[in-house]
Amino acid sequence: METGDAVSAVVAFAGQLRKDGAAIPPTRVHAMLHALGELGADSLRSVYWAGRLTLCASPEDIDRYDRVFADFFAGRTPRPRTRITVEPSYQLVATPADPNGTGNEEPDDQPRQVATASRQEILRHRDVADLSTAERAEVHRFIGLLAPSGPQRLTHRIRPAARGTVDPRRTVRAMLRHGGEPAELRWHRRARRNRKLVFLIDVSGSMAPYADTLLRFAHAACRARGGTEVFTVGTRLTRVTRELRAREPSAALAAASAIIPDWRGGTRLGAELKEFLDRWGQRGTARGAVVVIASDGWERGDPLPLAIQMARLRRLARRVVWVNPHRGRAGYVPRTGGMLAALPHLDDLVAGHSLAALEQLARILGTDEPSGTAPPGMVVIDA
Repeated sequence: METGDAVSAVVAFAGQLRKDGAAIPPTRVHAMLHALGELGADSLRSVYWAGRLTLCASPEDIDRYDRVFADFFAGRTPRPRTRITVEPSYQLVATPADPNGTGNEEPDDQPRQVATASRQEILRHRDVADLSTAERAEVHRFIGLLAPSGPQRLTHRIRPAARGTVDPRRTVRAMLRHGGEPAELRWHRRARRNRKLVFLIDVSGSMAPYADTLLRFAHAACRARGGTEVFTVGTRLTRVTRELRAREPSAALAAASAIIPDWRGGTRLGAELKEFLDRWGQRGTARGAVVVIASDGWERGDPLPLAIQMARLRRLARRVVWVNPHRGRAGYVPRTGGMLAALPHLDDLVAGHSLAALEQLARILGTDEPSGTAPPGMVVIDA
């Protein structure tokens, strides 16, 4: 399907859903077009899921969506249906008494309409550990639409550009093609490429309510940019990059889960971080990279080895971002031994407990400078 045809088809399809009674604002239509840009419009399956994830606001909309989708994309003329009118909800609210105490004012018998937040907006800010199975599945669908980009870095390669530094070789060659006459100056500049992005995700028992959601975020990063590496840590270090390269989130998570031997186990952050640096990080995986560690900081052993390895990592990496789900709680203060050992070596300390927090994490990863979200180190252990 060509780009212009896809846009026209999506607009017409959304219009047919509106005729069938669905309330679809223009923002949801734009979201479907953006999803099609990521999934591609070559297959009907991609079109179906792009629309279902963006145009359906609640489970009640799915039956209507399936019916209209089958009618519209099967080439049949949609059957005329009666438009469903949703009555606005009202709530009676108390009105203040007459300030003069006369009691002569006429009572306000008309109910007042009270604006409430949408279900999607409420889900964005809820802790994923408190969600039901259906709500968690809906949040996971939205995570699949995220595209964490990551910062870029300058390389030593030179590429032609419209402005920058004068390219003498290309300028001279242009002059020779014109018989030695002065020609237009040619310019070049250093090329840019994505910085490496590395995830270390804690899958221990204390992180069980969040590990699956954080792995889905890492999968979205793998799909959005090449060169992303993902490891799980607990009692063992497991590389799951290859498994998370599958396009379908459910298939990728199933493949990763099958090779992780320490789900809901203990935590040996210091030992696992040392193994990562010895086997992968020191050899280049962490050099100049943005390293994201997702853990609550519950270290089973002495926190001193973790402090030593965090100091090593800080010397290798461009930035170190720590994602702690407890960071999203009001009044949170790092108190665990692991967090206190890691804190002096962090550039950012962010929450990862909700969809809104993961959206903020995606924005932080898109910049090349610390966001100032890490509080000053409370305890500094000499490494």
